[in-house]
Amino acid sequence: MIGRPKFVLASGSPRRLALVNQAGIEPDALRPTDIDETPKKGELPRACANRLARGKADAALKMVGFDEELKGAYILAADTVVAVGRRILPKAELLDEAAQCLRLLSGRNHRVYTAICLVTPKEAFRQRLVETRVRFKRLSEQDIEAYLASGEWRGKAGGYAAQGIAGSFIVKMVGSYSNVVGLPLYETNVLLSGEGYPIHFGWLNAV
Repeated sequence: MIGRPKFVLASGSPRRLALVNQAGIEPDALRPTDIDETPKKGELPRACANRLARGKADAALKMVGFDEELKGAYILAADTVVAVGRRILPKAELLDEAAQCLRLLSGRNHRVYTAICLVTPKEAFRQRLVETRVRFKRLSEQDIEAYLASGEWRGKAGGYAAQGIAGSFIVKMVGSYSNVVGLPLYETNVLLSGEGYPIHFGWLNAV
């Protein structure tokens, strides 16, 4: 597209792509990164999200460096962490992991942190961390078993997807909804516009 700088989303997440599209931005390229997302021993949720977002941005910048067409692009990376107190919940891949997450979240408050990291065309790094507080209803065994059977939990931080069936588990949310889905739109747009990206460029034909 002529008239705006290139934009690279350092993620393969369909949810993050949908949120970027919702903001009126169509990435020129997706560059998912393959970094170890295991929390370090004793690492706090905020620190973990910030470290992983920066790591993804670093890895994407290296990839983009090999592509002449994407040199000088804005690169956006993000990482979402779900935590109960200081305990970081996994991105559930196994049924047992998801079941454990749901039982832990049942009837309790938890926090969702998303760190966003933007690499500017001059290769400066800009980061923001957004926190949302979420309260789940008390889940019955039937709720848990039926949700596990849906398969929606697979690959999701904390073993649930707020934009799906699990939205019906949420009693209360304080903060950004899009943050819980995986990318806080308000903060992302503020970060991009503050670094000179023309966020309104794609709005004309967005509807």
